Amino acid sequence: MTEIFTSDTGFRQLTQMFLAIIFFHISEYLLALVIHGRVTLSSLLITKHYALAMLISVLEYIIEFTLFPSLKEHLWISNLGLVLIILGEIIRKTAIITAGRSFTHLIKIRREEHHRLVMQGVYRIVRHPSYSGFLIWSVGTQVMLCNPVSAVAFAVVVWRFFAERIPYEEHYLKQFFGRQYVEYAQSVPSGVPFVN
Repeated sequence: MTEIFTSDTGFRQLTQMFLAIIFFHISEYLLALVIHGRVTLSSLLITKHYALAMLISVLEYIIEFTLFPSLKEHLWISNLGLVLIILGEIIRKTAIITAGRSFTHLIKIRREEHHRLVMQGVYRIVRHPSYSGFLIWSVGTQVMLCNPVSAVAFAVVVWRFFAERIPYEEHYLKQFFGRQYVEYAQSVPSGVPFVN
């Protein structure tokens, strides 16, 4: 196992993974703090299931690095994953900043005074850019590690999560904004593949 930390590939990939995770969660927390003024630790977005998924992905990496080290040596795949991580971050953070106070990590079931329908910026392209960004980011972490099993698993699990969350969230958005949201939803895709 020490070979992982002494090889250039292992050290680079694991360092990039941990830096991506740290940056993602700290920036989410800081953005929530700046936008809303008060936040809880839940704004770090670290759940037991998420931590378990990341732990399993590291275990996959260690096992594959030990048994099939050449699997991790595909620099172009790893670099593609890094590009996906950066792209996902940019999309998600742009969505959060564009939505401002209308963005929260929890689905609102009551309309608040400052709540507005955001249709400009990245929201002109997709209705749920923060979800698109997270999907790209999470799969990118596994592509960057050259983790084939976790890449597929992350794609399926994160997609399924958003496939269930989007209809629930949009139920309330239709209540808040009525016909305006219905027309917006008909003309702009969700941003999550195969989720209308």
